[in-house]
Amino acid sequence: MKRKRRTTILIQGDPSLARSLAEIITTNYDYREIVAPRYGLTMMKMRESAKNSLFYIGEVLITETKAEVNQCIGIGLITGMQDELSKDLAIIDAAYKANLPETKDWEDQLIAAEEQIEKQKAQKQAEIFETKVNFETMDV
Repeated sequence: MKRKRRTTILIQGDPSLARSLAEIITTNYDYREIVAPRYGLTMMKMRESAKNSLFYIGEVLITETKAEVNQCIGIGLITGMQDELSKDLAIIDAAYKANLPETKDWEDQLIAAEEQIEKQKAQKQAEIFETKVNFETMDV
């Protein structure tokens, strides 16, 4: 599983999943926090639809953490003030970079979490469509 997909699942899904995966690594391996969770600002890009060009919409608050597991450094970067999740993401990222055997067992859990996220999105979208107004039926 690619890094972007994995991180998206861990961020959008239940935070307890990231916590449990990180705990597996911290109990079985020595890890070191290189950079403790810290706050920062980053510029957020947006695509302008008419010209299809990128521009910066403004700054967004982020939490960043760096951790090391088996001489591999992982980064946890998330919007908002979420110290624990950022730390968990860094540990999980380092575990994948170190190619630890535990990471191979995680794919099923991540796929199940991704399916749950998709179900929640579909349900929310269905609720929105129920309130959608059809202006064609509003003839005068």
